[in-house]
Amino acid sequence: MTVRVGTREEWLAARVRLLEAEKELTRRSDDLARQRRELPWVRVDEEYRFQTEAGVKTLAELFDGRSQLLVYHLMYGPDDDAACPGCSFFVDHLDGAIAHLNAHDVTFVCASRAPLPTLLAYKERMGWKLPWVSSHGTSFDRDFGAFTEEDRRAGTGFNFGTPHRAGINLNDVELMALSAFVLEDGVVYHTYTCYDRGTDGLNPTWGLLDLSPKGRFKAPTEAEASGDWPLRHDEYEAPAG
Repeated sequence: MTVRVGTREEWLAARVRLLEAEKELTRRSDDLARQRRELPWVRVDEEYRFQTEAGVKTLAELFDGRSQLLVYHLMYGPDDDAACPGCSFFVDHLDGAIAHLNAHDVTFVCASRAPLPTLLAYKERMGWKLPWVSSHGTSFDRDFGAFTEEDRRAGTGFNFGTPHRAGINLNDVELMALSAFVLEDGVVYHTYTCYDRGTDGLNPTWGLLDLSPKGRFKAPTEAEASGDWPLRHDEYEAPAG
């Protein structure tokens, strides 16, 4: 990392220039949010059934009396020993948001393909309170990680074909994504899904690290060798002293 040392006057001039770029990014972000809301709704006719702590529920029942539903596709497969560290890093931030979302007519749940008892044991380990349901035995996670119906059947469509170009078949991996649904006159519609770095803005730690002098962790491909990638919060070593 190259560091440039300057005067307070130089810093202020540079900061004012940066402020204009920040304001432009905020305006563009507001416009993107508007465009996101204007996407067409797609009717969901499949009656997915999820294992929950309150018994089996359909997708419509996951709304829990509200009109909007956000589902985080948390990477935890039926044969995995633990949930994805990156997904766990993200979910660590969510418990405090649930009450605020609920108050704004939004229900939030995590969904994973591992069986419910496995999810609940991990949830207890992590100390999470948020709702977590099992989509085990359903095609729910695959269906909303695909780009086209042909890709969905082939298992190659996640994130608009990115894994397919990388030679990854979805039948062999778990998916990380966030999907939005709305319930209107008893009908569920899918409105939006984002993948990979599309969820960056939802993670407060990334934002805080971007404000820190040395920035965020390295990219996953670089971090694997250096160990500079988020761990599950109970796996960090205690600081010396």
